[in-house]
Amino acid sequence: MTSTPARLLNLLSLLQTPREWPGSELAERLAVSPRTIRRDIDRLRELGYPVEATRGSIGGYRLVAGTAMPPLLLDDEEAVAIAVGLRAGAGHAIEGVDEASVRALAKLEQVLPSRLRHRVSTLQNATVPLTRGDGSTIDPRTLTVMASAVTGRERLRFAYRAGDGAETRREAEPYRLVSAGWRWYLVAYDLGRADWRTFRVDRVSEPFATGARFTPRELPTGDAAEFLSGSITRRQPELTVEVSFAAPADFVAARLPPSFRPLEPTGGSGCRLRATLTDSLEWVALRLALVDCEFTVHEPAALVTYLSDLSARLNRATAGPAAEPADAKE
Repeated sequence: MTSTPARLLNLLSLLQTPREWPGSELAERLAVSPRTIRRDIDRLRELGYPVEATRGSIGGYRLVAGTAMPPLLLDDEEAVAIAVGLRAGAGHAIEGVDEASVRALAKLEQVLPSRLRHRVSTLQNATVPLTRGDGSTIDPRTLTVMASAVTGRERLRFAYRAGDGAETRREAEPYRLVSAGWRWYLVAYDLGRADWRTFRVDRVSEPFATGARFTPRELPTGDAAEFLSGSITRRQPELTVEVSFAAPADFVAARLPPSFRPLEPTGGSGCRLRATLTDSLEWVALRLALVDCEFTVHEPAALVTYLSDLSARLNRATAGPAAEPADAKE
């Protein structure tokens, strides 16, 4: 007979399969008596596992949803699959996958045996992801180190590359990780600058939790997501645009983000956009080009110039190779 702890783990592993197990079958699987199975079921219930028993000629047991989630047992294949999935989601900041998934990944990788950690890394290195936006990606280890520092309230040191390419070393008190579309940001109190900062995680390298504990400070305004939104808005200069489209307002509105408003109908079947945006010049130009109709930019002049230069580059990209002069006949 196996020891009681090992037997309980084996019993729990069976019960986590989504089916009902007759007591006799469990007893046979674990090579114990039905009475021992009943005692082990009682022990699992005392540990917080909601095991439900059904009456009848045979009777059975199954694990049901409870008010709290006790630890799960995963076999090797399941652990690897979950770790790879969490890494993929965390590495590309998929919309709707927030800091909770990163914390789950940090916890899972902490307890993975070395043999499974190697399998996860091998699978990850052999996978080529499909990216969006500017193609920036994040090493999931960077996120897990940051998530652990946030949870443990440990000061964090890291290298940071600014938008202009300048490299600096930072020490900060990490407050929250925030997923914003296809990017991750760290909201933290920068000790060197004695002020709150937001850091793009794809520009962070060599993160290191120092072990020095801190008492979290209070954000100047709102929660972390609100603070990040305000920080991005402050960094991005406003862009006042006026554009005429040769298409109805509802057609254009369906192809532009909600911030590109208002759209006013004009004579015929066209419309006009007048808006103040906080997006980059390049992003605005791309969104306008994707509307799939004729349009004219009235302002700003910088947007007109950028679109003109972009059009020239695209024309050169699609032009055939210049004809070479034929060799003179001898």
